[in-house]
Amino acid sequence: MPICVLCLERQMPDMGGERFGGQVRLYQVNTVIVGTGAAGFNAADRLWSLGQQDIAMVTDHVKGGTSRNTGSDKQTYYKLTMAGGEPDSVEEMAKTLFSGRCVDGDLALCEAALSARCFFRLVELGVPFPHNGFGEYVGYKTDHDPRRRATSAGPYTSRYMTERLEESVRQKGIRIFDRMQVIDVLSDKKRVYGLLCLDLTCAHSQRDRFVLFRCENVIYATGGPAGMYADCVYPAGHYGASGLAFEAGVKGKNLTEWQYGMASVRPRWNVSGTYMQVLPRFYSTDEKGGDEREFLADFFDDPYDMMDLIFLKGYQWPFDARKVMGGSSVIDILVYREREKGRRVFLDYRRNPCRGALDPGRLGSEAKEYLSRAGAFFETPFERLKHMNLPAVEFYRERGVDLETQPLEITLCTQHNNGGLSVDKWWQTNIEGFFAVGEVSASHGVYRPGGSALNAGQVGSVRAAQYIAARRQDGPGDQDVFAKLAEKAVEEMKALSDHALEPPDSPADKEGEPRISAGRLWKRAARRMSLCGGAIRNGAKIAAALEQVKGELDGLFQTVAIQGPKELWQVFRLRDILISQYVYLAAMKDYGERNGKSRGSALYTDPSGQKPADCLPDEFAFCLEEDGGTDLVQEAELGEREVLFTWRPVRPLPGAEEFFENVWRDFREGRHMDR
Repeated sequence: MPICVLCLERQMPDMGGERFGGQVRLYQVNTVIVGTGAAGFNAADRLWSLGQQDIAMVTDHVKGGTSRNTGSDKQTYYKLTMAGGEPDSVEEMAKTLFSGRCVDGDLALCEAALSARCFFRLVELGVPFPHNGFGEYVGYKTDHDPRRRATSAGPYTSRYMTERLEESVRQKGIRIFDRMQVIDVLSDKKRVYGLLCLDLTCAHSQRDRFVLFRCENVIYATGGPAGMYADCVYPAGHYGASGLAFEAGVKGKNLTEWQYGMASVRPRWNVSGTYMQVLPRFYSTDEKGGDEREFLADFFDDPYDMMDLIFLKGYQWPFDARKVMGGSSVIDILVYREREKGRRVFLDYRRNPCRGALDPGRLGSEAKEYLSRAGAFFETPFERLKHMNLPAVEFYRERGVDLETQPLEITLCTQHNNGGLSVDKWWQTNIEGFFAVGEVSASHGVYRPGGSALNAGQVGSVRAAQYIAARRQDGPGDQDVFAKLAEKAVEEMKALSDHALEPPDSPADKEGEPRISAGRLWKRAARRMSLCGGAIRNGAKIAAALEQVKGELDGLFQTVAIQGPKELWQVFRLRDILISQYVYLAAMKDYGERNGKSRGSALYTDPSGQKPADCLPDEFAFCLEEDGGTDLVQEAELGEREVLFTWRPVRPLPGAEEFFENVWRDFREGRHMDR
């Protein structure tokens, strides 16, 4: 293995290892991949195959993460059309992706051009995507998709991808550092020099808890910053680590653009597709489970108008500002409103909405035709669900929720970040040697076809691996710079951990204010983010939340406390989450002040706009951004005291077809990497 394990004092004698409580382990390697989801494993697998085998993977939990532990009614993978006579092309698919607004054209073209290559690699690894008897991978239409490009291996498509890619990585003997939490990215704001990690297996040991990685390249595959939110459908244990990247100087892009939708609370799972199409009953209770009422019925004069919109939520699961006025997203608004009032919301598959018998003749044509073709006009929503999608029933039953006898608690949840870290066409950020792949990278815009995230993660990790293998084979950067950055990072993180480990009832400052547990601070911050930076955004609330986050960041050292070393991970995770919240909330505030129009999965309060109904508070008044409106990309950079913003036009789709002989010559000479 080309990884050398060194003692910091021997490698860097001027750093004075004794100041860090003893020896700090140091690993030196060309490329470190952070994260073991589908994008991270693919990056490692491709790098090895391309000849760069001086690599290692770092993860806080190799079996954690969104790719392995999430799914949906029918989890979608988006790719080029590969069946039938319907015309499609790389250019057409790129145009579809580009039309999602605020999407850079070069990234859209890459995702289209490599979609077939990445898809068939997964097929060869054993991901069970279905094909017909002639070998055609027949597709279906998904949201924002004009073709039938979507396919699925079932509810666990991304899990299958991750498992097959992990098998390939382990067969190659690529080293995986499990239980290793990244707590600092070593950067001079121009290039990356390495990482500082907390070894979760040695958190109790002052001598061994910190680990340094010195490297030429980092491929960041940490997923979206889910830990910022309380109402979240990301799997438990997935938090993201975007704050550390911002702190290192990486720019954010399209940070305002998220995707929200209704999901169950325990377990965390999207209630999309059939879960809505069988027309469950919605009701709410007080915190103790009393005072049950069907709150949707208060909003609709005709219960069948309500049921038609519930049905449409199956197709139109993400909250969409365009579908609020008279559309299915008003259901999300009403669920959010109940939760805002401190009530709990449930889906009930035991009874029909309004507790009456279902009259098929009163349903709208779309719902009636769908249920009729499915032969699903049974007495209860549960019977309809069991008939149409038995695995959807079994999923919850295996996790302790029997939909035949129990209600399912839900809320409006954060589901996917369409923005993230800004990257170029090789998925390299503005920090040299720092690449971002998967959800943490900002390759999407305001809207995206369902399933495009899985394709984007595979394409981005291939592109990063190609560039590193071709252009970034040198050894790590300047040793003296690394030494200074490492010394500073170790000292700061050691001071934070030592202070957090002091008795929690000791005074934090001269005023003698008691300190607060990391878990409590985190819970408070996450709840605030869901209320102020979720699907419903009010400028005044965002500004107030931003000031609160800033205060918590500035006072973290004096405030945070933990019970023992096993909770150290929470301190460093909280720090990352607060930095992420600060940058994301600042982006939302900046967007509101410059544009303020509702779009995508976010509704911005605008007193001059309209409300879905007079009975709703003024918080829900909004103005839609017009179709074809501004197509400027917002980029964010964390400065010393504030977040700095620039707005630029999208990078256009690259030009027309190129002449083969010229492309061949550039490819032979390696000049295609520069274009």
